[in-house]
Amino acid sequence: MKNILECFEATTARFPDKVGFTDVNRRSTFLETMRRARKIASALLGYGTKKPVAVLIDKTCNCIDAMFGALYAGDFYIVVDVHSPKDRIENILSTLHDTIIITDKDSLELANNVKNNQPVVLYENAINFDIYEEQLLNIRKHMIDMDTAYILFTSGSTGKPKGTVISHRSLISYVNWVTDEFKFDETTSFGSQTPLYFSMSVTDLYSTLKCGCCYNIIPKQYFSFPINLVKYMNEYKINTIYWVPTAISILSNWKVFDVIKPEYLKTVLFAGEVMPTKQLNYWINTLDNNITFANLFGPTETTDICTFYIVDRKFADDDSLPIGKHCDNCNVFIVKEDGTEAKDGEEGELFVRSTFMADGYYNNPEKTLEAFVQNPLNKSYPERVYKTGDIVKYNDKGELIYISRKDFQIKRSGYRIELGEIEAGANSVEGIKNCACIYDKQEDLLVLIYEGKIKKTETVMAGVIKKVPSYMYPDKVLRIKEMPQNANGKIDRKYLLQNYKNF
Repeated sequence: MKNILECFEATTARFPDKVGFTDVNRRSTFLETMRRARKIASALLGYGTKKPVAVLIDKTCNCIDAMFGALYAGDFYIVVDVHSPKDRIENILSTLHDTIIITDKDSLELANNVKNNQPVVLYENAINFDIYEEQLLNIRKHMIDMDTAYILFTSGSTGKPKGTVISHRSLISYVNWVTDEFKFDETTSFGSQTPLYFSMSVTDLYSTLKCGCCYNIIPKQYFSFPINLVKYMNEYKINTIYWVPTAISILSNWKVFDVIKPEYLKTVLFAGEVMPTKQLNYWINTLDNNITFANLFGPTETTDICTFYIVDRKFADDDSLPIGKHCDNCNVFIVKEDGTEAKDGEEGELFVRSTFMADGYYNNPEKTLEAFVQNPLNKSYPERVYKTGDIVKYNDKGELIYISRKDFQIKRSGYRIELGEIEAGANSVEGIKNCACIYDKQEDLLVLIYEGKIKKTETVMAGVIKKVPSYMYPDKVLRIKEMPQNANGKIDRKYLLQNYKNF
């Protein structure tokens, strides 16, 4: 297999009339989704192949049609958050170059506001195109498994989003593992929580494509009304979820299962940030004993996941869950600061070698060379590996334990956040002399601290809001007279973290 669409075609041949994708407005069969995707591909043919297609459509079945349409056209897609600040969308589009934008009527005004001489294809028009069978077949014949399937943008330390390039090969390799490990099949009904521009969405979406599952897009507002959320899960007979811990914790914090329980749930997967054991224990102790719970761990640069832990024992509320062991066809190892491999119990940086790995960062060779490096443990032949920046160690059970990020990048509410991007937004405000963003993990607070003549923190926040999406907004903004410095003349972030409550 060299193209992920081969999974789609095999599944559609098996289950043409089975509903594969749902949202609040549509229940789309595999055959209907394929037809729409191929029509969209035909509409894109006039712009060439192997080009970036920016999908400016909210999370719906229509968005999925457009994503697959880009793949059928021999292009690669980039799902763009239509609720992001205009500056961030423009930064993404400027990084891509030579982009085709596909949007729907709901987001057409946004697309016209952010385009820079880029062509805009309207979804509602594209799905009425004739399917150009011969041209689409010819495109497929010339594609290889190393062709790019999509790009996912994460935060960048310079304040500019960073695009991770994932090939069909990496996607196929990862999906083969996850579907085999968790035994997904045509009876699997996913309740999708994560955005389609977030790497976690790869697991349930492409498992659906390969196995004939049903991918149900849960309306975002239901996570503010958890009883309705469980009712929705029961209505759609959802038996498998893959959510960020924040979403899982909502139901724990409200003790929703004391009132109503999910009737069909069999598999609960989570990733994106540390899962609070106390909240997980509520699920384990109040739901069916036959439910599988698993902690998945990995960066966007490994398609989605590189290690996992299936919960097989009880944990106290103040214990930490392991991140487990490597996935099949994915090897991980720990390297200490001196470049040698860590022994059991020793801390070091997690490295990954696998076909799950991304190809690098789009139009960013410097960052690519920093992160995708020669295996430091192999001096004999070229072997490319990925430096995750995560500090880990093995416990006495041979399980990987996550400790922290190596840099200032954090994971919160399932999103990877580079504190430098928040700082870049604040620094863009006239009158700011200096600033630093810190994360108090214990309090789960993002705190932006600045020095400058601006007294109203609302003014600083206005600058941040223009640059970053809502999940990166700081919880507190504090003004100080002078930013503390360490011995190297750098901002003393450790001091700020320890003392910000006294400011």
